[in-house]
Amino acid sequence: MIPEDLRTITMLDWLENDLLLTVDSCETASSDASFRRYFRVKTPEGSFVVMDAPPDKENIEPFIRIAALLKASEVNVPNIFQQNRGDGFLLLEDFGSQCLLDRLNDDNVDQLYSSAFDSLFKLQTQTSVQNCGLPGYNEPLLQRELGIFSEWFLERKLDIQIPELLWRQVCNTLIASALEQPVFCVHRDFHSRNLMVLESNSPGVIDFQDAVIGPVTYDLVSLLRDCYIAWPEHRVQSWISGYYQRLLQAKLINCTEARFKRWFDLMGLQRHLKAIGIFSRLHLRDNKSGYLNDIPRTLNYVTTVSFSYPELADFGSYLHEHIVPAFGKSA
Repeated sequence: MIPEDLRTITMLDWLENDLLLTVDSCETASSDASFRRYFRVKTPEGSFVVMDAPPDKENIEPFIRIAALLKASEVNVPNIFQQNRGDGFLLLEDFGSQCLLDRLNDDNVDQLYSSAFDSLFKLQTQTSVQNCGLPGYNEPLLQRELGIFSEWFLERKLDIQIPELLWRQVCNTLIASALEQPVFCVHRDFHSRNLMVLESNSPGVIDFQDAVIGPVTYDLVSLLRDCYIAWPEHRVQSWISGYYQRLLQAKLINCTEARFKRWFDLMGLQRHLKAIGIFSRLHLRDNKSGYLNDIPRTLNYVTTVSFSYPELADFGSYLHEHIVPAFGKSA
């Protein structure tokens, strides 16, 4: 059994006295980059996952609402069996402990990504942009996310002040590219740690509570330029091309492949800058320093893409000459 703090005592009381479940075992299942925790509970009725979301730090309402939205779109998200909104607990379907990251290798990646592409296609094609009630991925949100990189990574982690004009040019370029894309439902963290490998109807999709309406390439780049695993560029290009053709044939986009690829690259750059800032914030503010190990891979994406576009070449040079060495010394 897990060590009992006040939250877990309250959770077990809810399970046993309110839901009348016999809890045979309760173990930590996972935690994420927020204040949420997850526990795997074994009972005679089966195995469940309990989400623990402290109400003073997390709001479970978006999870409940978006779970229903995605289930209606035939995306395989966990069933919510019981809710305790006052205390911030949900009793969820157990998708097991095998995420894509645990299983991916050179031999099975095409098969596992094919299922992920199918799930993403359902998310994008079967969720109504007009009627879903999700917020838009607008300019202020994009700007705030880029600000996480400059504040938490550059200023707080590295004590670097990037030239204002250079940073403004980067932000303007990335935001303009994001806003010119067709918009669909965006999971926002569609990557290998949030896609669970199941025996049927795989993958199971989790951590969707921050979904928005946003750029068509956002979730695709989250998957293919994952902060937690990298693939040879020729394979990534092949997957991008295949998914582009799928969208094109469904008449969901009307652009050249070259333009789609630019959208993809610049969307990834925006996302990866945000992720580096978040990893730094988790280290500095929340004492979750394991995410620092994912910065080199993510920073490499940023540098590579920046050197691939003339309008970002100065930023690439600044990264290469100042930021990458400074991070190496700070690590």
